[in-house]
Amino acid sequence: MVQPLNYLKESPSQTAGPYVHIGCTPNFTGIHGVYETDLGSGPLCNDKTRGERITIRGRVIDGSGTPLRDALVEIWQADADGYYNSPSETRGKADPNFFGWGRCPADMATGEFVFETIKPGRVPFNDGRLMAPHVTLWIVARGINIGLHTRMYFSDEEAANAEDPVLNRIEHRVRVPTLIGKREGNTVTFDIYLQGENETVFFDI
Repeated sequence: MVQPLNYLKESPSQTAGPYVHIGCTPNFTGIHGVYETDLGSGPLCNDKTRGERITIRGRVIDGSGTPLRDALVEIWQADADGYYNSPSETRGKADPNFFGWGRCPADMATGEFVFETIKPGRVPFNDGRLMAPHVTLWIVARGINIGLHTRMYFSDEEAANAEDPVLNRIEHRVRVPTLIGKREGNTVTFDIYLQGENETVFFDI
């Protein structure tokens, strides 16, 4: 039976901070005893994880060009074979040694977030076309009413990026580079701009 549209009503939104760190990363804020370690902290992989190890580094930058020091960033991604560590993954078996999700508060001095992970494999779009390797990021901070979603693609995947069905839906092509992480060796740098000339593309999902 179909439920009426007003069965569950949307809760009013409010800014994420300053309590987001207390709730999501209590150890980071000096509140110990809630969790042994903060959920999502630490590397997304271990010594047995398949795939190429990479480090993702970046900052969340406001409209004045200043890095936010109270941002919290989460990432989701597929494993090296393109499978998600999720109960809804039906295409194949994900690498049991890859977590697929991480959470990192920005450094309170520099505003930098860091994830130790692997380069993801390609995942099919809903029509079957393969998307380029990417990670999905969710950003919250003081003053952001609703968490922001974006993606990071890889600068060393030019051919895959050119045929990616999501990147190809971006009307203003000059903004596509805001979704490309710059890879140098095993480090990928990806700064997220909230406003201004280099404003990152965010997705309504």
